[in-house]
Amino acid sequence: MNDQTLLQEAPDFSLVLGGPLFQLFRRTHLSGDELELLHRRIIVIPMIAWLPLLILSSLGGHALGGVTLPFLHDIETQVRFMIALPVLIAAERIVHLRFRPAARSFVNRGIVVADEMPKFHAAIVSETRWRNSIPLELGLLVFVWGVGPWLWRNQIALGTSSWYATPEGSRLHLTAAGSWNEFVSIPIFQFMLLRWYLRLLIWFRFLWQVSRLSLHLVATHPDRAGGIAFLGSISYAFGPVLWAQGATLAGLIASRVLYGGESFVSFRMEVIGLISFWVLFILGPLMMFTPQLTRAKRKGMADYGQLASRYVVGFERKWLLGNASSSPDNLLGTDDIQSLADLGNSYAIAGEMRAVPFGLKDIIRLAATTATPLVPLGLTMFSLEELVLRLLKLVL
Repeated sequence: MNDQTLLQEAPDFSLVLGGPLFQLFRRTHLSGDELELLHRRIIVIPMIAWLPLLILSSLGGHALGGVTLPFLHDIETQVRFMIALPVLIAAERIVHLRFRPAARSFVNRGIVVADEMPKFHAAIVSETRWRNSIPLELGLLVFVWGVGPWLWRNQIALGTSSWYATPEGSRLHLTAAGSWNEFVSIPIFQFMLLRWYLRLLIWFRFLWQVSRLSLHLVATHPDRAGGIAFLGSISYAFGPVLWAQGATLAGLIASRVLYGGESFVSFRMEVIGLISFWVLFILGPLMMFTPQLTRAKRKGMADYGQLASRYVVGFERKWLLGNASSSPDNLLGTDDIQSLADLGNSYAIAGEMRAVPFGLKDIIRLAATTATPLVPLGLTMFSLEELVLRLLKLVL
C-alpha cells in the first residue's frame, strides 16, 4: 500500500470531532457532524449552569442582597459561567478548523517520507481512538462529581456569607442555589475544562509519535525550523482555552480582593505562574522535535559548507587566478556572482535554523493571550503606564 493510499484511508485527525459528549450533542441537535450549531451550545450549556443559580438565589433573596456576596455581585461566578465557559465551548470549533489539516501538512510538505507513512497512519488511528474513548470521558465525569465538589468547597469557596452558602463554624451550609452550583454548575465547567486538558495530552502524544519518525527536515527552509514552524503558529488555536484560564483566575482574584479582604499584589505569583505554566505547557512539547532539528541543522551546515568550499574554489580560479586581468564589469551580473550570492544566502539560512519549531513571537503571543483578562485587575491598582512598565520588567 503506497503512501497516498494510506493518507486517503487515514481518518481526519480532529482533536474535538469525537467522543461520547460529541455524539450526545449530535443526537440532541446541539451540534452537526462538523461542530456546526455553535450558537446553540454556547446558549444551552451556560444556561444550564447559570440560569438555575439566578432563579434559586432570587427565590432565596440572595440575588442582589441579603448576604455579603449576592449572586449578581459574584464576579467569579459570572466570569466562570457567562464568559469562560462559552469561550471554552467556542474554542472547539476554532481548534477543529485549525488542527484538522495539521496532520496532512506533515505529508503535503514532504516532512513524513514514504517509508514512514505506515507508522504515521498508525499514529493518527491511535490518537483518534484515544479521542473517542468512552472510559476516558467517564473517568472525567467520575472525577468532577467525586473530587470536584470537595475541591470547590475546600479550596475555592469563600468562607463568608454568600448566595451559595452560610458559614457554620468551620463548615459551609449550602443554600439551594449553592447545591446546584456544587453538584451541577461547577462539575459542568470542570468537565469542559478537563476535556481540554485531555485533548492537549492527545495532541502531545501524537506529536511525540511523529517526532520519533525519520522526518525530512530541510535546514534551508525559509521558516528557520526545517519546515515545521507551522506547529508553533498552529498553537495559537489554543488561545481561547488560555484566555478562559486567565479569565477564570481574574474572576477568582476579583472576588478575593472585593469580598475576601485580600490584595491583588498577593496574587502576583499565581498570575506569573499561570502565564508561565500555560506557555510552557503549550510550546514545551514541541521541543520533542529538537533532536531532529539539531541534526538537520548540523547536516545542513556541513553539506552547504562543503558545497560552498567547492564553489568558491572554482570561483576563485576562474575570476581571480585564471582571468585576473578581466574587467570587474565583466563579473557583475554574471550567473557566477548570482549563484555565489544565492549560496551564501542558503548557508546563512541554515545557520539561523532554530532548534525548536517556535519563536519568541509565539511565546509572547500566547503569554499575552493568557494575561489579557487579568489586565483590568491591574488597572484598578496602577495607571496604564505604570502597569505596562511593571509587565515589561517581568518579561525583561
